[in-house]
Amino acid sequence: MSDGRRPNLLASRRGRRFLFGALYFSEGAPIGFIWWAMPTLLRERGVDVAVIGEMSALLVLPWALKFLWAPLVDTLRSRVWGFRAWIVSAQLMMGLTLIPLLNADVFNDFQLLRWVLILHAVCAATQDVAVDALCIASAPSQERGTLNGWMQAGMLVGRAIFGGVALMLVQRIGLANVLLLMIAAIWMTTTLVIAFTRESEPGATDAVDLRVQGFRASLIAAAASPATWFGLLFAATAAAGFEAIGAFFGPCLTDAGESTASIGQFYLGPVIGLTLVGALIGGWASDRLGKRRFVAATIVALVVAGCLVSLAAHRIAGGTTLIYAALGLLYFIIGLFTASSYALLMDMTDPRLGGTQFSAFMGATNLCESWAVFAGGALAARWGYAAMFAAMSGLSLVGLPILLAMRRSSTLSDDSV
Repeated sequence: MSDGRRPNLLASRRGRRFLFGALYFSEGAPIGFIWWAMPTLLRERGVDVAVIGEMSALLVLPWALKFLWAPLVDTLRSRVWGFRAWIVSAQLMMGLTLIPLLNADVFNDFQLLRWVLILHAVCAATQDVAVDALCIASAPSQERGTLNGWMQAGMLVGRAIFGGVALMLVQRIGLANVLLLMIAAIWMTTTLVIAFTRESEPGATDAVDLRVQGFRASLIAAAASPATWFGLLFAATAAAGFEAIGAFFGPCLTDAGESTASIGQFYLGPVIGLTLVGALIGGWASDRLGKRRFVAATIVALVVAGCLVSLAAHRIAGGTTLIYAALGLLYFIIGLFTASSYALLMDMTDPRLGGTQFSAFMGATNLCESWAVFAGGALAARWGYAAMFAAMSGLSLVGLPILLAMRRSSTLSDDSV
């Protein structure tokens, strides 16, 4: 069958949902293991909670800094080398960078673990740049909320399998086999992109110097807009509470006597299920109710839920039922917030800077995770989990005045921002 006769997933609403959901699955698989399963496994083996926080924060940095090389994705494109080629090459490297870990004792050789995972994170962040740029270029604004819901759903399924199931499988089949399964999950979507994706790129045949000149002009205009800077500030602060809670509720439950199998089951079931449902609802609702208003409401809900988690953690000696219930509520609201806020930031992105500007926004969210996890680890070591959960949740309230400033400084409609 010729390439022209194959289905093009980018050509239909359903196709786009499936494609970007699958691509985000391939991102979520390694993230689930590295950011969810590994901290719990390390804590089970006695690694200090502050050290876990430092390592987790370090691995987020390539995602926070990906905007530095994102201009290459926006400008180095042609008729035969577009976003699709960037995605395929990055995914191949994502799998290859995990191969050295197959014969390594990752719990003792921290130096090897650190450098291999940093290289993997650089490749994964590059894939994310290209995927998001392709989404912005191919999806209309009124579809982006719903599409982000499906993207988050794919991410969460990947995290569930390799963040939750992996905790149960490592002891049964070994770390090396879990890593092999993760590599296979990444490369499965590579074949999907090669076989069933054809992108339309107006201007893709322009000379590189003309493309760079146009990119530079658009970048200068975006940098001069106050809305861009308020968007970056929002992305770097609003999620602080749930980022800290998400990184340390596993160690918190471990210290309370919960088994890794029980924690893994919670990751696999309530965390993934409730966040996934929240993402689908949040994306759909933000398309219809207005993204800025919906995001503001979810910030308030996040703070309330984070305080409930703190209260339950304070009373954890009496049992873990309350903290599991509070965490379930929190993760449902996280789904609402993530899909709607990412769609909001996509609407603020100039399509000509799809890779760079949106990567800067997403890099700021990763920077938020990095500093929130680092601060959370330090505060938990000094004050305890409950006080840290409350303090970090309260910080998320700074997102509300920033949202107001974003609306006042943006040229987009109030329904969008």
